[in-house]
Amino acid sequence: MYLILSLFTVAFMLSFWLGYRRILRLQHLNQRRVLNGFVGAMALLTLISVGQWLDLISHDLAAHFTMFLYCLAAGFFTGFAFKMISLKQSVSKTEYVYRSFWSDAAPNIIAILIIVFGIYRTGLLQLGPYTGIGITSGLSLLGFGFWGLTVKIVPEFRNKGILILDQCVSWKQVVAYRWDSENVLLIEYYTTDEKLTDFTTYIPPEDELQIERLLAKKLKEYHQDRKEMMEQVEEDF
Repeated sequence: MYLILSLFTVAFMLSFWLGYRRILRLQHLNQRRVLNGFVGAMALLTLISVGQWLDLISHDLAAHFTMFLYCLAAGFFTGFAFKMISLKQSVSKTEYVYRSFWSDAAPNIIAILIIVFGIYRTGLLQLGPYTGIGITSGLSLLGFGFWGLTVKIVPEFRNKGILILDQCVSWKQVVAYRWDSENVLLIEYYTTDEKLTDFTTYIPPEDELQIERLLAKKLKEYHQDRKEMMEQVEEDF
């Protein structure tokens, strides 16, 4: 029992570190990778089920393996969430973020419901019974819900940079902005690997003047830093 608990603890801590390092980010996901991941997970669960049916895998072994996977998920999302909190603190206070029910309240409500369901799965709300599967699956849901509370689906324009989902872009990386269409703002920036890219975001008409003033102010404020960075990029090429 102590060996198994130690193994689960190590799995949680290791995945926590990987999540904090953000080895997998939302920008890395695409339709093909999501589909491959889903197919791989379903294939693994099918193999375990078939193994149990053929008596090749014991019930205890299958349960312990499932709990191990739950510990990995719990650690990864919890570590990722702590990293997001650290990033938010590093770029200081929020200067502007578009708020609406669907972009702000709805995702937070969903995340809180996941957290509550996670607590329910652990058995704490019912004061038992407590099972290994229940506790570890509950912890994975708690980690996922906690992560959901730290990630905004709209860009956060902060004092020292912009948070785009789980990515932090410092103001010196922002090179230009323009209105791509009515109420749609396009911002060009350099990634950490020195590639020029962009993102678009919706800005309501009543906020357009505010965001333009903010962007103009930050582009001017970080002009010298941006110039030095772009000179470095040109030298690297």
